[in-house]
Amino acid sequence: MLEPLSETSEESPGTKEAEPKNPKRRCSRRRRCSRRRRRCSRRCHCSRRRRCSRRRLSDGFDSFATYFGRVLQRVQEGLSLSQEAVNVMDSFVKDIFERIADEAARLVRSSKRSTLTSRDMQTSVRLLLPGKRGKHAITSATKALLRYITGK
Repeated sequence: MLEPLSETSEESPGTKEAEPKNPKRRCSRRRRCSRRRRRCSRRCHCSRRRRCSRRRLSDGFDSFATYFGRVLQRVQEGLSLSQEAVNVMDSFVKDIFERIADEAARLVRSSKRSTLTSRDMQTSVRLLLPGKRGKHAITSATKALLRYITGK
C-alpha cells in the first residue's frame, strides 16, 4: 500500500540545493542572483557584492599600467617608469580610447548602421590622429591583427 509523501521526503537529498534562510544572501556561480532571478552578471547587484566572485569593476577594466612596462622593455631594456608617469600614460590611453570609440560610434550612427566594423575604427583613427601618426597607428594595428589571426 502506498503512503502519502511527507514534505521532508519529496526528493532525494543529493538532487535538491539547500536554500539559504535569507533569500537576499544567495549569490555564487551556481546559484541564481536574488534580485534578477538569473545567474550573476558581470555587474552583480545582489546583496553579497563584496564576496561574490562574479563581481567586476564598474568600468570593467582598471588600467593599462601592466602593459606599459612590457612595451618599454621591448623598446629599451633597463628603463622603468615612475608611478606618476604611469598615471599620465594611463589617463592618456584611456582618453584616446574613448575619443576613438566615440568617433567610431558617431560614424556608425551617421551611416544608419548598427554594426561597428574595422573600417569605422580605421576611419576614426585617421580623423583623430594627424598625418603620419594616424598612418603609423593603422599599419601597426593591421600588423598586430594579422599576427593575432595567424597565431591561432
